[in-house]
Amino acid sequence: MNKKAVILLSGGLDSATVLAIAKEQRFEIYAMSFHYGQRDTHELKCAEIIAKTMTVSDHKLVNIDLGQFGGSSLTDDIEVPKGRNTEDMAHGIPVTYVPARNTVFLSYALAWAEVIGSTDIFIGANAIDYSGYPDCRPEFIEAYENMANFATKSGVEGSDRMKINTPLIDLTKAQIIQKGLALNVDYSTTSSCYDPSSNGAPCCKCDSCLLRAKGFAEIGIADPLNLKFGLF
Repeated sequence: MNKKAVILLSGGLDSATVLAIAKEQRFEIYAMSFHYGQRDTHELKCAEIIAKTMTVSDHKLVNIDLGQFGGSSLTDDIEVPKGRNTEDMAHGIPVTYVPARNTVFLSYALAWAEVIGSTDIFIGANAIDYSGYPDCRPEFIEAYENMANFATKSGVEGSDRMKINTPLIDLTKAQIIQKGLALNVDYSTTSSCYDPSSNGAPCCKCDSCLLRAKGFAEIGIADPLNLKFGLF
């Protein structure tokens, strides 16, 4: 039987690519998405579509409420920054950062991995074309993996070591897209926008939209999501 892996599936471009990579590596996929109090939930509809079309063994939608703390334009009444250039994005941590989000998500993934007998968790963390989030850095992933192996039965008993897989960590957005296209990822079913319209159309101005557009532009092809909504 194939080894099992828990995939953090947001519904975005990166997480869809990570799922495809894990399938290529012949893992049996257990996808986990979160309704965490985000203001817009279109990405969860995309996660459901991706999980179905890419044939996962199980897909859990976990309900938690980071929105009760606020502190982010994704969970609180704070305006999403628009129209920033790459230089602006390279300085400071933006208000779209959700405090401790990846720490919380990985903890849930770790719990599920223990239950299903998996020692592999996949997350689409990226430290190249990203918005400066502290919980997307290699240092964070390494520290969390070390903690996970102190906190789990398999780690304590020494039977198997828990691994946090980050196949996108040192790739540009263009390289991520190229990898996904080679694995037949349908990017028209993904959502990257921090502030989409009610029908899911991207705003094309937030940091995430601009980084996505930069990636597609660098490989010289149109974003299929924009084509779907007639955005050129």
